[in-house]
Amino acid sequence: MIRPTLISIPTLVRVKPGALDRLGAYLSRGGHRRVGVLVSTGLAPPLPGRAAEGLTRAGVEAAAWVEVADNDLESAARLFADLPKGVTAVVGVGGGKALDVAKYVGFLGRLPYYAVPTSLSNDGFCSPQSSLTVRGKRRSLPAALPYGVVVDTGVCRDAPRVLTVSGVGDLVAKFTAVRDWKLAFHAVGEPVNDFSALMSDGTIYSFMSHAAFDLEGVRLLATALLLNGIAMEVCGSSRPASGSEHLISHALDATSARPRLHGLQVGVATYLMSILQGENTERIVALFDATRFWDEVAADPFSRAEWRAAVRLAPSVKDGYYTVLSARDAAPEVDRLLATDPRLARCFVD
Repeated sequence: MIRPTLISIPTLVRVKPGALDRLGAYLSRGGHRRVGVLVSTGLAPPLPGRAAEGLTRAGVEAAAWVEVADNDLESAARLFADLPKGVTAVVGVGGGKALDVAKYVGFLGRLPYYAVPTSLSNDGFCSPQSSLTVRGKRRSLPAALPYGVVVDTGVCRDAPRVLTVSGVGDLVAKFTAVRDWKLAFHAVGEPVNDFSALMSDGTIYSFMSHAAFDLEGVRLLATALLLNGIAMEVCGSSRPASGSEHLISHALDATSARPRLHGLQVGVATYLMSILQGENTERIVALFDATRFWDEVAADPFSRAEWRAAVRLAPSVKDGYYTVLSARDAAPEVDRLLATDPRLARCFVD
């Protein structure tokens, strides 16, 4: 008998302009008067101050206020050990490293975690995993979904454009990830959670209805990325959000002389994998054209040699993880696309 799925989901979700300034009010409503705050190092000067002022206005004390520069496991464990007594919640403010470390600190302490991303470069802010480095290698460690997600759409709209474009790259990966999941079902019998796949697939179409970087587009992108994280929680794996395109990005992270933003790598790999899969390529192209994704990649082109090597390494990145790259030797076809595809021509250098 198949048991019903029971999961945790964020209790508080605020995706609107000015949400950062009301962070203290949201924490206060949850009964929190003493919290630990982990902030990205180098965060634009007005943003930490706005968060701090919001806490003060609501009578919430930041018993710990720590700038996070590194996302290694040792640093996260040390921050957990140093949490002051009486802290009842952990808040992460900023980009990926601070959010991943704060999420893991909250997970270790069994404390509610509030995610406050100031950009939308990937779906990690509301995923059940923390991306940390362990002995110099990036690992996805089990964690818990945030108790609260606070996205100030005005702040994210004004973030560097390349970060938002990176988020679009991570979003479209759900096309190829879900297709790889279904390929794994037919090839090796891996079960597919239909609801999780449906959630993940549907989030892309939501953003495609208004593929812009104004307040409404940012709201749709933030909501889509948030729901991708919940889709992973539904099925207990990264399958609805991560497939062959992520394996290529992981291989690049491990071998490239200078890895780029996760979403830029994943987005280009998604386009390549969609051609191999024979599905969704035109939808991806339309979305990338609308958001000028190609322009951001072309501004800092990839190395063709590094990508060729990464595609060959990708199938071995995760043991037993069946994708389109497992079905056949796709390296020669990718080599040809990297050399001849007109959309990729300005995105790569020899």
